[in-house]
Amino acid sequence: MYGRSISRLLIAVLCGWLPLAATGADAPPKDNAATRVQAQELDREQLERRFASVGTLIEKSSAARQIETSGEAPARERHDNAKRLYREASEAFKAGDLPNASRLLSDASIAMFEAVRMAAPEKIREQKSQTDFNNKLESVKALVAAQKRIATEKANRDMQDSVRQIEGLLAEAQQYVATDRLEQGRALLERAYLMAKAGVSSMRMGDTLVRSLNFATKAEEYHYEVDRNDTHQMLVKVLLEDKKDRPGVDGMVRTFLERAGKLRGEAEAAAARGDHEAAIKLLEDSTAELVKAIRNAGVYIPG
Repeated sequence: MYGRSISRLLIAVLCGWLPLAATGADAPPKDNAATRVQAQELDREQLERRFASVGTLIEKSSAARQIETSGEAPARERHDNAKRLYREASEAFKAGDLPNASRLLSDASIAMFEAVRMAAPEKIREQKSQTDFNNKLESVKALVAAQKRIATEKANRDMQDSVRQIEGLLAEAQQYVATDRLEQGRALLERAYLMAKAGVSSMRMGDTLVRSLNFATKAEEYHYEVDRNDTHQMLVKVLLEDKKDRPGVDGMVRTFLERAGKLRGEAEAAAARGDHEAAIKLLEDSTAELVKAIRNAGVYIPG
């Protein structure tokens, strides 16, 4: 009899008829309906708290004010949808349909968050632009550190002047960003990046960087030289754009650019034939012409 009573008690606990603290081995199971009512009341309390928080979010929060003042029609549409879903959830709750009320409340929350996202596209873009700026700034600083180290080792005053010029651009770029002129800052940062990258890659012609490069094949080395050549071309473009009000500068560098373009074409033709060794030499000559163009545009880079 005692063993059967213990079994009945254990089953009652596992089925939720009795709390673990119940006493008396033969205590009868409580009415299951009462437990269900208690659980339903608990669900109602949880839903009431959710209704309060979602209602505040939709009607009174700073996010709601942001949507209303954003002027973004899609955001206001989503906001109106969130309000409608909230009203439907409230009606279901009053009718005692708790599962449907919970589902509609979740839908209202999702619609509200979509509205918030749509109301701030410009802010999101600005945050991404700032992150991109910071990442590129760190890249330039790393390149400048490498260039500065090599310039010190070689006691190369021209290279040191190039470093100072890049550092000046970085300082100016950061000053623009600090005064909410991100686009101007990004333009200067891009110029500093190209100068630093071109400067460091041009050191390949010197013994310092040559020893650190180890290409598996001539084709791999060719693609490295293509990237170097592309970097120098982009830098020339940026510099000429910066000096577009000085036609004489464009005239001085045109000859170098024509030579560089001709050599680049010959390099690509050699690579297409599979003669990567010749293509590498032609690309190096093309890049050397671009270095001359850059220097004639008023910027010193090694090479």
